[in-house]
Amino acid sequence: MAGERFLPYGRQAIDESDIKAVVDALTSDHLTTGPAVETFERELAAATQSRFTVSVCNGTAALHAACFAAGVGPGDEVIVPAITFLATANCARYLEAEPKFADVDPDTGLILPSEVERLANAKTRAVLPVHLTGAAADVESIGELARKVGATVIEDAAHALGGRDTKAPIGACASSDMTIFSFHPVKQITTGEGGAISCNRDELRDRMAKFRSHGMTREPAEFQTPSPGPWYYEQHILGFNYRLTDIQAALGSSQLRKLSAFVARRRALAARYDTRLVELPAVRPVTRGDAAPGSAYHLYSVLIDFDAVGIDRAELMGRLRERGIGTQVHYIPVPMQPYYRARGWDPNDFPGAMSYYRRTLSLPLFPAMADGDVDRVVDALAASLGAR
Repeated sequence: MAGERFLPYGRQAIDESDIKAVVDALTSDHLTTGPAVETFERELAAATQSRFTVSVCNGTAALHAACFAAGVGPGDEVIVPAITFLATANCARYLEAEPKFADVDPDTGLILPSEVERLANAKTRAVLPVHLTGAAADVESIGELARKVGATVIEDAAHALGGRDTKAPIGACASSDMTIFSFHPVKQITTGEGGAISCNRDELRDRMAKFRSHGMTREPAEFQTPSPGPWYYEQHILGFNYRLTDIQAALGSSQLRKLSAFVARRRALAARYDTRLVELPAVRPVTRGDAAPGSAYHLYSVLIDFDAVGIDRAELMGRLRERGIGTQVHYIPVPMQPYYRARGWDPNDFPGAMSYYRRTLSLPLFPAMADGDVDRVVDALAASLGAR
């Protein structure tokens, strides 16, 4: 409505303490590869109850590094859900492996353990369950299935920092080998762009730390040739420049101190949505029941029977935008993408993913929203669905 601010589906929450942290980093002796990165990694490990975290420049780099650490390579297969962002599948292709798409629950979008069981074989090097919207996938069951074929489990928790599964905080790797996070501005915390991987094994940490920095080491104990002097370094693997800067890490540490409050606010807003959406029987929240208490609620996604309400999704999104409400779709099934169709994938082989995709819509959710903003979204949704 006129005079009301536009509500995007998500946005960052930056305050004066974050600005001060960045300014302090900018006026320090280190802008990159300095003490702020080590501090952020240590604090993130404590928050996730993991032994180690390795920071990188974005969530895609985190996926790439984790798959490399798992030994993914040519001829290998990597099981990923058909509903996810492109990067989850692409990280296998970066290493010349093949993603094998698993179907998902049509009502939650989460990977089905039965699909992992169907697809797992001797070629399976890794399985990447995705905690879609912030709700935990069944990593415990998936971990048991992966171990039967010797596969590594890498949790894609780009949506789930601050959430829990049935055992521990997401990132503790209670049933997995590694967990990746994204710190894009719409996530639970932000570093502008950034990502990280948590793990509990020294060798995984060490492989990822080298991988993010050109495959290089300056540790004398690791040298294959005696060092001629203090300038010396060696490259042991083919790595990349995936490092996080001290400026980003300083912002991350400041944001991390507010993580619990951010997640609590997201859950409170989601609970208000749940209560109000009872008024709209054609609109069903995706995260319900057992999944709700542990969800980190990166997204508040709903399922809408567009055939029943007599309006298509594009038209509904347009009507909501006219009322100052931004929405988004998470996600287009990856097998629908031309790149993967050209590689032989048929999206119709994934009825669960296609059903979820046809019905899903993400509504505004971010910590700075007021309770009244939820009411405004639901009222606009009701009016838009009722308009003809």
